[in-house]
Amino acid sequence: MATIVVIGAGVAGLTSALLLARKYPTIPITIVAKHMPGDSDPEYASPVAGADFMPMSSRENSRWERETWPELKKLAQHVPEAGIHFQPTRVYRREKDLDKPGQPGRGQFDDDPWFRSILDDYRELERGELPPGVASGFEFRSVCINTPLYLAWLVGQCRRAGIVLRRGVVEHVADARNYSHEGNIANIVINCTGLGSFRLGGVEDSQMTPIRGQVVLIRNEIDSMYTISGTDNGLEEISYCMARASGGGTVVGGTYQMHNWDTTPDLDMSARMLCRITELVPSLVCGKGMADLDIIRHAVGLRPYRLTGVRVEREVLPDGLHVVHNYGHSGWGFQGSYGCGNRVLELVAEIVLAL
Repeated sequence: MATIVVIGAGVAGLTSALLLARKYPTIPITIVAKHMPGDSDPEYASPVAGADFMPMSSRENSRWERETWPELKKLAQHVPEAGIHFQPTRVYRREKDLDKPGQPGRGQFDDDPWFRSILDDYRELERGELPPGVASGFEFRSVCINTPLYLAWLVGQCRRAGIVLRRGVVEHVADARNYSHEGNIANIVINCTGLGSFRLGGVEDSQMTPIRGQVVLIRNEIDSMYTISGTDNGLEEISYCMARASGGGTVVGGTYQMHNWDTTPDLDMSARMLCRITELVPSLVCGKGMADLDIIRHAVGLRPYRLTGVRVEREVLPDGLHVVHNYGHSGWGFQGSYGCGNRVLELVAEIVLAL
C-alpha cells in the first residue's frame, strides 16, 4: 500500500497534497515542513507573494497556468473564505521597451499572448486610454489572492481531507520517508521544497537560484491591478501593484534580482517603487503624492527560479524510494499550482499502479 510524505508547506506542497488526498482518500498523506503558514521568513516565499493571476509563461509552457486559472476563478466565485477576489487588470507596454529583451518569465508582455483566449473580458486598450510613453496595453478580469489567508485555507482543506502536517527539517530527500504520521515508512515522497532543493541532500539542484523580490505593503486601496513592461532603473526593477482580498492591503513592487540572496529590504529601492507606482496609478494617492501612502511593512522574498525550467517529474532512488519533484516555479507558484499539482497526480498514479 502507498504511503505519501510531502516535503514543503508552500503553495506547491499544500496544493499537491490536497489534490492527492482528494484522489486517494485512503492513502495516508503527511506534510513535513520547516516553515508553515503563519511563519515569516524570506526563504518561505509563498506568504510574501502578491499574488495574482498574471500569466508569465510562453505559449509552449502554458499548461501549468492554463489549468490553474479555472480553479482560481471557481474559488473567487464560490469560496470567499479562500481569500481570492476578482480584480480588473491593466498591462502596459512602454514605447522604450518594445525592442528590449524581457526578463525570463515575463510572458505577459508578448506581442501575441496565449492567454487572451481564456481570460474574461480581455481587450486591447485604445490609444486614448494609454498613459504617456506607453505604446500599447490590454486589460482583463483577473484574481488577486490574499496569500496568508489562502495558505491558511489550504491548511484547513488539507486537515479536513485527513492530511497531517508536521514540523521538521529534512536534510536528505530520502529522510522524508520517516515522517509519516502513521509511523510506517513512506514509499512515495513529493519534493516541494522550492529554493530548498538547491541544498536538499539527494537533490542538490545546481540549476536553482533565487530571484530576489522586494515589495511594500500599503493600506491605500486601488480598484484595479497594474503592471508595466519596464522601468528607468534597469532590468532588476519592475513596477506593479495589486490589492489583496479581504483587507490584505495593496502590494507594490518590485524587483527581479537574479542570483541575489540578500533578504534585507533596501529602503531606497522601496522609495523608487513607491514613486513609480504613484506616477503610474495617480488614483492610489488621489493626486497627493507619495506622502499620502500609508506603509504597513517592507518585505523581501526569494523566488525559487530554476535556470532550465520548472521540475515536475519522478525518479526512483537506488534504494527503491519513489520521489516526485515539483519545484522551481519562480514567481508563478500560485498561478501554476493546480496545473503542476495535476501533473503530480499523473506521476503518482503511475507509481501507485507499479507498487
